Amino acid sequence: MTLALVLLALCAPLFAGDPLQQDLAARLQPPSGAHVLGTDQLGRDVFSRVLIGSRVSLYIGLLVVALSLSVGAAVGLAAGLLGGVPDDLLMRLTDIFLAFPALILAMAISAALGPNLTNVMIAVAAVSWPNYARLMRAQVLTLKERDFVGAARALGASQGRVAWRHLLPNSLAPLLVQASFDIGGAILTAAGLGFIGFGAQPPTPEWGAMVSETRNFIAEAPWASTAPAVAILLTVLSFNLLGDGLRDVLDPRGRR
Repeated sequence: MTLALVLLALCAPLFAGDPLQQDLAARLQPPSGAHVLGTDQLGRDVFSRVLIGSRVSLYIGLLVVALSLSVGAAVGLAAGLLGGVPDDLLMRLTDIFLAFPALILAMAISAALGPNLTNVMIAVAAVSWPNYARLMRAQVLTLKERDFVGAARALGASQGRVAWRHLLPNSLAPLLVQASFDIGGAILTAAGLGFIGFGAQPPTPEWGAMVSETRNFIAEAPWASTAPAVAILLTVLSFNLLGDGLRDVLDPRGRR
């Protein structure tokens, strides 16, 4: 399912028309042969907007998770490996970010930076990295007491080599599982910010913004807001199922 969504997003320009083209004479038209999912309040083709919007949403989800995973893994690796005062300082910084509700903090950051697509990705990444930091630290604290790490140090390996060659590769499995879940969460959070006006701005065909633009016409044209909402639902569900599958594959205890 996830692969199908990614392929559909990559091939979207082959099937979609211009998502910004307006035709006021055809506004709020129901689904038909000419417009598979109908039109919105400006006469734009909903199918084209949903299809092109998949590229925007997947771009947000993948980039946000890549950024938050990189920052969180680096912080967690440093905290777990160094220990002592650096560990305490880094974990207290992590706790500060975790103390705030994620959506509220993302709204505050997005409002401070300004509502646009780039800033919403920064805002969502800023509230996502602490989970990776804590998970990475827990993995490092467990692994650095293992015999293979002790053997590497006995052979004269530096801290950097131990971290890069032994700790990081053996800590990635749970982080990748968490990342697969968080892609859907990042898309959902970005859609929420877009809905309340802190995310992507019109006329960008982002799913949350599309639902927000058409919510006043839901009684007379439910297809205009239902289509992007269903797209969000299916995308988040597909990445959650992907996360479940990765967890079963990468966790030997789960296979037993």
